[in-house]
Amino acid sequence: MKIKPIITAISIAVVGASVSALAAPADNTRTVPVRTADSQPSLAQKVSLNVQENRTSSADTRVTAKPQSSDRMTQLIDSKQKTDASVKSKTAAANSMSAAELTLKDERSDGTDDISEGQAVAAPSDVSSIDSSDPLAFELPDSEKRQDFSDDPTIKNIEDKDGKRYTTLNLSNYAKQVNEATWSPNMKVNSAMTIKMQALLDWNHASPGPIDGGWGMNSKKALINFQTMKGLPATGKMDQKTWDALIKNIPANKPVLVTYTITEDDINTNFAPTPATSEAKSKMKGLYYQDIKEMFGERFHMDVRYLDKLNTNKTYKAGETITVLNTRGPLNQRINRVVANKAEKTLYAYNGDKLVATYPTTIGSDTTPSPQGTFKIINKVKMPWYKATVGEGAQKKVFMLPPGPNNPVGVVWMGLSKPSYGLHGSPKPEGISRQASAGCVRLTNWDVLEVYANIENGATVELK
Repeated sequence: MKIKPIITAISIAVVGASVSALAAPADNTRTVPVRTADSQPSLAQKVSLNVQENRTSSADTRVTAKPQSSDRMTQLIDSKQKTDASVKSKTAAANSMSAAELTLKDERSDGTDDISEGQAVAAPSDVSSIDSSDPLAFELPDSEKRQDFSDDPTIKNIEDKDGKRYTTLNLSNYAKQVNEATWSPNMKVNSAMTIKMQALLDWNHASPGPIDGGWGMNSKKALINFQTMKGLPATGKMDQKTWDALIKNIPANKPVLVTYTITEDDINTNFAPTPATSEAKSKMKGLYYQDIKEMFGERFHMDVRYLDKLNTNKTYKAGETITVLNTRGPLNQRINRVVANKAEKTLYAYNGDKLVATYPTTIGSDTTPSPQGTFKIINKVKMPWYKATVGEGAQKKVFMLPPGPNNPVGVVWMGLSKPSYGLHGSPKPEGISRQASAGCVRLTNWDVLEVYANIENGATVELK
C-alpha cells in the first residue's frame, strides 16, 4: 500500500509546522506466538552459533473418541472438549513454525491491513488549525483534544529502572550458570553462554534485538558490529580478543539474569488487546501493551517466549518474583550521524567518526524502498498519534490511532528532511530485520528510545 504520512511536532498547543514523513504500515495483533513457553527449546539444550530457530511444542492434540450421548450436559461437555482440542492443535501448529514461516505470516498480516495512507502526528489541541480541505483532515473527540502523551508511563516502563529492585536471590541453577558463564577457546557453546554473549552485546550497545537464547541473524550481526566498533577483525566469531573487549568495561560481578519483584504499579498499568482494524484501533484510549508479559519483554529487552520459559508456572501477580535480563545502562554518547544500511539491516550510530552503537533494523521493502542519500533529523516526537487513511476515492475514511507501544510507529518518531521518511519504533520487536517497512527505518521501541535520547535535531542520516 502507498503511504504518505506527515509528522507534526505538536503538544498541548500547536507548535511548529507539519513535515511529510512516511510511516510504517499499521501492524495487526502479533502473529508470533509470544505467549507460549513451549515454543522455546529447553534451556538446558545445547545450541551452536548457527541459526537455530525452529519452534517445537509438547501440546497434545489427540482427542479420545466418545460414544454419542443423549444427555444434553454430556453433549455440551463433549463439544467443549473438542473445541479445546482444536485450539490446542492450532497452537501446536503455530509453535512448530520455523522463523521463516513466522516471518512470512507476519508479512502477510502486514500486507492485508486496511491502511492505504497515514500520518504520524502529535495530537493538536486546536483542531481549527487543521485545513478542512485536506482529504486527510480529522477532528478529535473533545475528550482527546488536550491529551498529552509525552509523559506516558510506557516510556518510563522501558527506560527507567529507578525504584525497581533487582536481586540475585533465589535464582535457578540455570540462571546461576548464565551469570557464571565464561568463554574459553574450543568450548562447546551452550544456552547459558549464548545468553551471556547476547547480554554482553546489549550492555556494549551493539544491540542483538530481543534476547532469546538463540544465536540467530541479529545476534550474529551484533557480534560483527561490536568487533567493528572495537577495531577488531569483523569475523562474527568469538575469540579471546573479542571476549576480552566484551568484558573490559563490565564489572566482573554484574549478573546477566536477576530477580525482579512485580509491583502494584506494574499490575495497574493499562493493558488491552490490539484490534485488527484501524476503525477499531481509533476507538481505543491507547494502543497499550496487550498484557504484562509484553510490557516486561520490552522493559527487559527479551523475547516474550524466553521470558515465559524463564518463569514457567508464574502468574505475574503483584509481589511475585520473576527472573529477567539485567539490561544495559544509558549510552551517554552524543549521536550526530547515523547510517542506515538496508543490505546489512543495521543502523550505525556515530559521534563524529567514532562508531558508538549499532541496532538491528528494518529499512524499506521491495514495494516501498527507502531512498538513498544524506538527510537530516528535523523533528523528534515521543508517543506519536497516527492518522490512518483507509480506502481510496469516495470510500476513503480517516481514523485517528492513539499513542502506545502498539501504535504503527511505536513510541517514537524522528522525521527526516526527506519528505515522507523517518526513524521510528515498532509494535513487533521480534520481527525487526525480518519484516518489511514502508520505506522508513524501524527499530525496537527500546533501541529507538536510546537513539532519541542521544541524537539531536540536525543530525545527519545516511540511507544506503
